[in-house]
Amino acid sequence: MRKNLPSLSALYAFEATARHLSFSRAAIELNLTQGAISQRIRALEEFLGDKVFIRENNAIRLTETGYEYLRSTRNVITEIMVATDRAIGRHRGDELTIGCLGTFAIKCLIPLLPSYRASHPDIAVRLRTLVPFGDALHDDYDVSIHYGLDDWPGMATWKINDEEVFPVCSPKLLHGAHPLRVPTDLRHHTRIHTSSPLILRDDWPLWLEEAGIPQISAASEISCDLLYPSFQMAIEGMGVVMGRSAVVKSDIAMGRLVEPFKIRLPSPLAYHIVTEEHRAKLPKVKSFVDWLLQEFRQTMSEKPRGRNR
Repeated sequence: MRKNLPSLSALYAFEATARHLSFSRAAIELNLTQGAISQRIRALEEFLGDKVFIRENNAIRLTETGYEYLRSTRNVITEIMVATDRAIGRHRGDELTIGCLGTFAIKCLIPLLPSYRASHPDIAVRLRTLVPFGDALHDDYDVSIHYGLDDWPGMATWKINDEEVFPVCSPKLLHGAHPLRVPTDLRHHTRIHTSSPLILRDDWPLWLEEAGIPQISAASEISCDLLYPSFQMAIEGMGVVMGRSAVVKSDIAMGRLVEPFKIRLPSPLAYHIVTEEHRAKLPKVKSFVDWLLQEFRQTMSEKPRGRNR
């Protein structure tokens, strides 16, 4: 019985050519000659029994067969390439793959990475963005950074910091017709929420309870599904958002955000470094964990320039 599986080299050549609609560009990407790309495409067409490209003068386009085949196989091809790449680099000591939540990556990790690169110049860093409500614990990352209660069974974890939550806003909102001076002034401003059907509502209700104004209304509300756009809206002066101490510290230090009140609520949640237990012993993982915890302790101990600091 014939196995209906084409060669991977032909599939890679097909996907790259279809993406660029160019044999020469596919050849450059795959580090092959244009003749090698054409040969692999011909082999695929012979295997399928139909043309996947139509050649017209100096251009090419997908046939109907090619279009349908690309639509069905592109995700599979990509997954095979990614899985192969990860498997090859999994136990290499000179390559570290980090999965990280987007907001933490932008606000905390990336600004610190030059220090890591300087102290570990022989280790290549691969940064992958995690979806907050996705299940990425068992993807092939050397380490990943998650936000939660330290409830990752069977995994090695390190808490990066103790988290506090509190409102932050643009300095613009401290002045004007309704300046923010005391928590009850929030009734005159827009409240920015971070929530979606897949994640729980943010910490506004708990903070309002802590501030003694649990039932206070807002002038209006904006809702975002992710943390980063919520913070950016606050930076642009669109309202007040509930900040997390780790990820708003740099914006407060730079004067993009201010903390209008002196009320902070300790959170049971925090950012954690997470890895599989057998990987925790790898030198590249151990060195990264030690480095990040040390850098973060130093960064968080520096006083930001906030209104009430």
